[in-house]
Amino acid sequence: MAEGIRINKFLSEAGVCSRREADRQIEAGHVMIDGQRAETGSRVAEGQEVLFFGNPVQKEKEKILIAVHKPLGIVCTAEKREKDNIVDFIHYPKRIYPIGRLDKDSSGLILMTNQGEIVNKMMRAGNMHEREYIVEVNKVLTDSFLRGLSGGIPLAELGVTTRKCLVEQLGKRKFKIILTQGYNRQIRRMCEYFDYRVESLKRVRIMNILLGDLAPGAYRNVTKEEYAKLQKIIADSDNMPVIPKKEQKDGYKDKNRNTAKADRISQRSLL
Repeated sequence: MAEGIRINKFLSEAGVCSRREADRQIEAGHVMIDGQRAETGSRVAEGQEVLFFGNPVQKEKEKILIAVHKPLGIVCTAEKREKDNIVDFIHYPKRIYPIGRLDKDSSGLILMTNQGEIVNKMMRAGNMHEREYIVEVNKVLTDSFLRGLSGGIPLAELGVTTRKCLVEQLGKRKFKIILTQGYNRQIRRMCEYFDYRVESLKRVRIMNILLGDLAPGAYRNVTKEEYAKLQKIIADSDNMPVIPKKEQKDGYKDKNRNTAKADRISQRSLL
């Protein structure tokens, strides 16, 4: 068995960034192991020095998971080149990064963590974990629109069809929707399919964790009770890479290709 752990997992568990972002920075040459440039697949053994952009990295022993009310205009990325990135906005005293995304024009609940091992389990579309949103559109809702949203919609530009989902009317132009996927700007695309335009979109729940009355821009620690329940929910969830290397090399059947593509899009941008 190879000694140590993969460098992307090491950086993720240290709270530096997600594994995906770690791979990007490794390829860009920003990660060193004992003075040598790291490569994708490099492993870190006990006692080795890891530098990320020239700064030493040590594993954070404290497990952090916070709930944030992301306001409009903030971007869910740890990328420092983005001036409105959520990491700088939150200014948390330890290294954390967002789990998934919530687009710049949307507000509401986003979770941030230093625990790389839970990210795939929470994010992977195949694990069917719920996310709940409150949406207001530009015109009066109709029964056919609500039925259409809940029944699954082809998104030609992404080459996918959305899963059936729960939709509930809350007002003349407002509804609740619960998704188990997170395609790029999914709810906006779904509404546009029926010639509706989203005017406001707020995420109010991720699995068992609620936004509640958390003020825009504020954050809180996830409670022990919430964390324990979350661990139970994801206990049997798949934590495999989105596209296994063997499939990348050998190719795969249409069904598996579509599933992998769906998960890849879903992980890349959660609405």
